[in-house]
Amino acid sequence: MAALTPSTLRIGKRYRANRLNGQYDALVIGSGPGGLTTAALLSAIGWKVAVLEQHYTAGGYTHSYERNGYEWDVGLHYIGDMGAPTMARKFMDWLSGGALDWAPMDKAYDRFFIGDEVFEAVAGKDEFRANLIKHFPAEQAAIDRYLKLLSEVGSNMQLYTVARLLKPWQLKLAQPLLNRLLPKHFRRSTREVLEELTQNQTLIAVLTGQWGDLGLPPAQSSFIIHALIARHYMHGGFYPVGGSWRIAETIIPRIQATGGEVFTYARVKEIIVEDGRARGVLMDDGHRIDAPCIISSAGVMNTFQRLLPQDVVRKTGYDQLLKTVTPSSAHLGLYIGLKGTAEELGLPKTNFWIYPSADYEGDVSRFEKDRTAPVPVVYVSFPSAKDPDYARRHPGTSTIEVVAPAPFEWFEQWSGSTWGKRGADYDALKQELGDRLLEAMFEKLPQLRGKIDYWEISTPLSTQHFNAYERGELYGLNHDPKRFAQNWLMPRTKIPGLWLTGQDILSCGVVGAMMGGVVTAQAIGGLKMLPVLKRVMAGTAPAVAVPGNAVLGSD
Repeated sequence: MAALTPSTLRIGKRYRANRLNGQYDALVIGSGPGGLTTAALLSAIGWKVAVLEQHYTAGGYTHSYERNGYEWDVGLHYIGDMGAPTMARKFMDWLSGGALDWAPMDKAYDRFFIGDEVFEAVAGKDEFRANLIKHFPAEQAAIDRYLKLLSEVGSNMQLYTVARLLKPWQLKLAQPLLNRLLPKHFRRSTREVLEELTQNQTLIAVLTGQWGDLGLPPAQSSFIIHALIARHYMHGGFYPVGGSWRIAETIIPRIQATGGEVFTYARVKEIIVEDGRARGVLMDDGHRIDAPCIISSAGVMNTFQRLLPQDVVRKTGYDQLLKTVTPSSAHLGLYIGLKGTAEELGLPKTNFWIYPSADYEGDVSRFEKDRTAPVPVVYVSFPSAKDPDYARRHPGTSTIEVVAPAPFEWFEQWSGSTWGKRGADYDALKQELGDRLLEAMFEKLPQLRGKIDYWEISTPLSTQHFNAYERGELYGLNHDPKRFAQNWLMPRTKIPGLWLTGQDILSCGVVGAMMGGVVTAQAIGGLKMLPVLKRVMAGTAPAVAVPGNAVLGSD
């Protein structure tokens, strides 16, 4: 979340009206994993697609940036399901043309510091179970029931996902059947479900120790999203070799293969709706781009509050539907550069989750009311240790990223001010919060005191500026039980020609957004998409060459 500098990583082609390549079959607004996936799959059935990204680099939360000889990712800290031929890995292999490798993290991929106690999430279902029983021998029955519930959610998510493909009238007819088939925990909070299994609050805290991956503590989150994330990492965490920016770089050739392109600095001002149908987009430079299919990967809030004419939003009822969902939480991001390699500094391939206590909801509430209260969760990630290629790109250095929640309201008074020129009070607040996060890290890694060469901190306003999320939200819409009951959160909209994709369609995270992209592409492409999806799952789809650094920094 840094300013554009000569060394900043840039993926995509800089937008200019004269660089557009004639008529496009579809326009995609936003180049996160959902938008890129949808564009790549539509390209595979012969469509020419233009992806329009307002940032200086493509990739959404998977982009990376450089500063002072260091490199950080801004949103991808680890991914699960990459160590076996899972559906997620097959799609990632197809999207990247086989050019993206994945490095496993340590066997203990997540370490939870809960008050004075330390626990770990260990890769492998049997190992995960055995490790929990070792710490909680009296809770074996609860642990086994918990693992069974995770499997039930995984099985039933297929039905939930297929329902996203239905037309509104079809879904209305199918809803009574869906209500009977989907288990009741699909409509309940994580804490509600877990407290029926056990009253051991420490065990519940360990089971939900990854709640920062979804942005809500267990009393507020849907059990669906908790189960999806827990299952996703059950066999360990993985990191893209070469850095998270490689995801976008390796996908773009598929879009270019049929004459499409990914444009950066391409800010869409408005989605054009004429005669009740989406006809194109109006760019910030005043240029109009027409296409019969407009796909928004900019998030539901952005789409209906900023990009569409408000009379259209009111006429179609989306102004009322938006009241049923809320933006997800905002965050701080601390980016640290150190002299010395990860090995020399003793940096692990394990994420740290630091909690003041097992009372997650109480800690969050106290912090939101008083920022001097203990930070409710401090997440520490070590990208240079996870990426075996980092030392080649940046020899003799290493990096750390620290993430913590931060209410947007703390920074709202500076909203609308110029990035980098928000004033002394804003800078002082950033310094105060950065120092606190550093101290939390030093407590667990005391050998790093005095070793930091450079650090900077982002706030929710950084997310607002660089990722165009109005309230700095990290995960799009809140993943609470109410959100998963909204049938309007699907690829089809009430506006013909306009479609939605990305993490607001299914679930958060890189893979969640990617699978949202798959669902949208299938809904648009219909039967034509089925042979492509079959080849992806069979692993027989032809690769597309990634032309070295031809995409990187293209202008």
